[in-house]
Amino acid sequence: MMRAVIIEDEKAAVRNLEAILSELAPELEVTAVVDSIVETIDWFGANPEPDLLFMDIHLADGSAFEIFNHIRIQCPVIFTTAYDEYALRAFKVNSIDYLLKPIDKTEVRKALDKFYRLRNNRPPAASDYEPLIQALKRQESYKSHFLIPVKGDKLLPVSADSILFFFIQDGVVRARLTDQRELIFPQTLDELSDCLNPSQFFRVNRQYLIARKAVADIDLWFNGRLSVNLIVPADDRILVSKARVTEFKDWFTR
Repeated sequence: MMRAVIIEDEKAAVRNLEAILSELAPELEVTAVVDSIVETIDWFGANPEPDLLFMDIHLADGSAFEIFNHIRIQCPVIFTTAYDEYALRAFKVNSIDYLLKPIDKTEVRKALDKFYRLRNNRPPAASDYEPLIQALKRQESYKSHFLIPVKGDKLLPVSADSILFFFIQDGVVRARLTDQRELIFPQTLDELSDCLNPSQFFRVNRQYLIARKAVADIDLWFNGRLSVNLIVPADDRILVSKARVTEFKDWFTR
């Protein structure tokens, strides 16, 4: 009998995962369920490591990444998260795997299959988890809202989800919103590219940074380039250079 521990603070999620594991892997016994950073640290200090760990990234008392700052986890970890696959796909290596919420039985089966394939290989080192931890920390730091100065002495809250594209006009960075408003942003396009989620925004050229949801269709253009048509009019033709076509297609289809 192998032992598993679940780190999760949502009771419904625990029940769902336990039911799936009971059906798919009856040989895997859930020996403990812990729901916080503090309890996890205490549990690992008093118990031997399990064969497998399911870890939710967001816990009631903070980010589960904090756990790695206090204890050394060497057993295989399957993360559970609401983050999109784009942010995590490059780290589905070694013993690391992840489940997107809401957790699906098919995905659990795939994760378990990977666990069984890898369990006779070398045990994971703490460094195996570091790229994933750093990537998800960056994901947490991406801007979701801006405060934009407008006329007078006001600051206008703007959600990143409401932005269709940024563009430069007369040396000024502007954004077109879903409600058709146009706002001037104090940041440069380089700064915006760095602080926005790259799964949602792509710098197609020096003049335009566009949201995935803003793309209406794409024309094949001269010399191997692409011409991107947006769901709202842009002042210029938005061209993707031949050198960036593959990168753009990969971004859009993830």
